[in-house]
Amino acid sequence: MVTKVQIRSQFDLLSDLTNLFIDDLKSCGYKKAEYYQLPDIESRDEKVIPQSISVKKITGDEAHRAILNSFTDIYKKTDLSSRVLKRHPGLLVIDNADQRQLVARIQQLNKAKASFKDCILAIDNNDARFEAVHNAIPNLITLAAYRKVHFEIDSPFSVRFTWMHKHATKTLTKKMALAMLEKSAGYSNPRMIDQHSWQALVAQEQSRVASLGDKEKLRIRRPTRVSPQVNVRYTAQNRYHVSAALPFILINPEPDVKLGTLSDYQKPESHPRKREYDFLVDRLYLEQVDK
Repeated sequence: MVTKVQIRSQFDLLSDLTNLFIDDLKSCGYKKAEYYQLPDIESRDEKVIPQSISVKKITGDEAHRAILNSFTDIYKKTDLSSRVLKRHPGLLVIDNADQRQLVARIQQLNKAKASFKDCILAIDNNDARFEAVHNAIPNLITLAAYRKVHFEIDSPFSVRFTWMHKHATKTLTKKMALAMLEKSAGYSNPRMIDQHSWQALVAQEQSRVASLGDKEKLRIRRPTRVSPQVNVRYTAQNRYHVSAALPFILINPEPDVKLGTLSDYQKPESHPRKREYDFLVDRLYLEQVDK
């Protein structure tokens, strides 16, 4: 049983380490600071998938302040969505830092974030989890507190930003899929002419799923909102990408590292590498798993 004291204790450690990390960054000289401010998402707009996103580029001392403030942006704000989290893409290039000490601090902070997450997820029931967290730490957005701080110490060839389309995936059995469809048959759907048409559509979906073998593996691949990411490249083969939900920290790099910026997002009409999915149930993004 996870207690309020345990949650608060783990969170207080996380908060203390965050503040120490910010103090460390303040004491370091920086060669470059860029913060890419994204529009706030109001609660009423959280289900709207944007076709475009404008980015306001901030540089210098103002960007440095915004970057430092981003690490403590973990609480719900009035009228703003707590489901679509505020993202803080940015780049802070640290110069002449005590590399070993700063890396140790970031790793310590990320470990505390992981431990806090484990503590919360040890509460199995979603309702009980929400109640426990918000009794211990009112207005906390847990997903924002979990966010890992990403950094690099070895000078890569380039650090650039881009937008990524992701999918939320969930694996389920034939029995689970049929139960989901049975439940949705009782819903009213404003896009349908009448309830009879809606139920007829669901019946067709149930028939397609019912025709599958009992051991067939299924999954839901639901597209999620586009999000900024950092692409770090050493060579064409040696590269990786991480979330840009928090600013990226580049520590003591060589002067020839190529640095990019985050551009405005515009949803493409089509993507040359896009895969055409053959969904069993289009509206649920339900598909068979390839064997």
